[in-house]
Amino acid sequence: MAASLPLLPVLGAFDRAALLGGEAILKQAGVRDVRVHDARHTAATLLIEQGVHIRVVQEILGHTRVTTTERYTHVATLQMKDASDRMDSALWGSG
Repeated sequence: MAASLPLLPVLGAFDRAALLGGEAILKQAGVRDVRVHDARHTAATLLIEQGVHIRVVQEILGHTRVTTTERYTHVATLQMKDASDRMDSALWGSG
């Protein structure tokens, strides 16, 4: 019979430290205070930046509506520049 794994290893290092009273250790180490929820926004943005379709990101995050996923993603400056360059090329044939 396989031993069941405890819950704590499933949690991230930051969550584990917080649960075990390690906030002071993280602060002393200079680790920035972040929420697990922030990682969802970061993951969604990174996936979009890598060209993953927003509907796929929606499924990964488990959102019912794509509008919820849209709120999770943040448009990067490079993406805006690329869009601008493409519009320029489409309108004026440059590039």
